[in-house]
Amino acid sequence: MTTATMKYTEDHEWITVDGDIATVGITHHAQDALGDVVFVDLPEVGKTLAQKDVAGVVESVKAAADVYMPLSGDITEVNEALRDDPSLANSDPLGAGWFFKVKLSDPVQLDALLDETAYAAFSA
Repeated sequence: MTTATMKYTEDHEWITVDGDIATVGITHHAQDALGDVVFVDLPEVGKTLAQKDVAGVVESVKAAADVYMPLSGDITEVNEALRDDPSLANSDPLGAGWFFKVKLSDPVQLDALLDETAYAAFSA
């Protein structure tokens, strides 16, 4: 899998993988549905989470939503800039608005995630 490949979950998270480290965030669709993001609760670095565990929360002026783990692993880094400026989740959800990084414990789980075409059809 190349770093340019992005996968998606049906819970509207995206994931990119570089080696055994994955970066996770919310999709354009998710931030659109939420509206203006005003707060994010990020997981603790070092925490081990299983696929589909709640890893954090994103709150907007309209709603709050859980952020789920797309893959099992250990949290290696969180986006402190996002904590300081939650609007990054709206302005650049696929870039500077990333949520956390995880060291994958079961890379085979990637195979079950949606590619861009499947996600676009799912979220249409």
